[in-house]
Formats: sequence, structure tokens, C-alpha cells
Amino acid sequence: MGTFTGFPPASQAFYAELEENNTKEWWSEHQDVYEHAVREPMAALLDGLSAEFGPGKVFRPHRDVRFSRDKSPYKTAQGGFVQTAEGTGYYVHLDADGLATGAGCHTSSPARVARLRAAVDAPDEGASLQSIVESLRAGGYAIEGERLKTVPRGYEKDHPRAELLRHKSLTAGKTFGAPPWLASADALEHVRAAWTDLRPLVEWLTDHLG
Repeated sequence: MGTFTGFPPASQAFYAELEENNTKEWWSEHQDVYEHAVREPMAALLDGLSAEFGPGKVFRPHRDVRFSRDKSPYKTAQGGFVQTAEGTGYYVHLDADGLATGAGCHTSSPARVARLRAAVDAPDEGASLQSIVESLRAGGYAIEGERLKTVPRGYEKDHPRAELLRHKSLTAGKTFGAPPWLASADALEHVRAAWTDLRPLVEWLTDHLG
């Protein structure tokens, strides 16, 4: 595995062109750009963070089009993921607009939603998550995830953590775009700093959702 040296400008240009030419023919002609400007830097980035956060996975570039009306064969972004529990972990994302990162729980099976709500409802555990979320929001992270329009049945509408109870999945993320450091090794330090901020959320979700 090579040392991470940044995402070259060709990585963004690759995805900008792919958005206009999402065909197997175009991909075949430009696959070497994908390998050297996108996949290899992403793998090196994850490897550079593995000692601190765990081994990462570079997502495949192919879309699953079996049940989609959109039959475009390739994803217009490259994702990388470090899993700490089923559907939970750290995420990094590169596309034509630049870099973004985040973390949290991306799945919402009935059993996991039930565990999340029970933990949010519990005074100590819920207050801990509320504090983590408020700290991340104050730090510029967007709090997202699938959520209900109202508080779920069985809970008071004026519950002190009503907003969190609405969540079926819970993530936090930040978009960096394409600052000058994106093409340098400094990009790894920016992702490391973001994941360090996000670690309390990941640890809480890993502990309570399994």
C-alpha cells in the first residue's frame, strides 16, 4: 500500500466527466485515471487511518441497477468506510465537488430502531447522546439520518429528546469541498480530525446498537 499524498485534481475531473458520460465505453477508456487518481489514493487514505480507527473498505464503483430505474452503471462518487458494528462506522466520500466525511449508523432495521429509541429514552444514555449531538452540531457537523415526522408511538410528544426519538438512523457529517489541501497529504489530517470529533458518536452507537 502506497503512502497517501492527496487526491489529485484529476479525481474531481474524472467524476465531473463521468456525470456526463456514464457508460461502460467511457469508463473503459478512463479506467486508468480512476485507478491512479481515485481508488489508489482512497485506499492509501484509509490505510493511513487504520491504526487509529480500524481497517477500511473502498466501495466498488459499480452501481446495483437491478431494482433501479436509473441504469447508469457507475457511481458518481467514491466512498470509503470503516465499520465498527453492523451499519455503523466512519465514512469518507469523494466526488466532482470534492471531499466530505461523516460517521454514524446508516441502517434502520426494526430491532436496531427499537434499541436506539430505548437508549435515547433512558435518562443517562439519552442525555449522553444529546450532549454528543449538540457538540457536533456546534462544531459545524450536519446531523442527519432517516427520521419520522413526529415522535413515535409510546413516547410523550414533549419528551426532552423528542428530536432524537424521531431518528431511525443517525449520522453526522461535514463537507469540505475542494480546498487546496485536498491534493496534498494534509487531507489525511483533516479527515483524521473530523473522525476524532465523530468518535464519541460512533462509540455511543456501537455500544448501544451493537
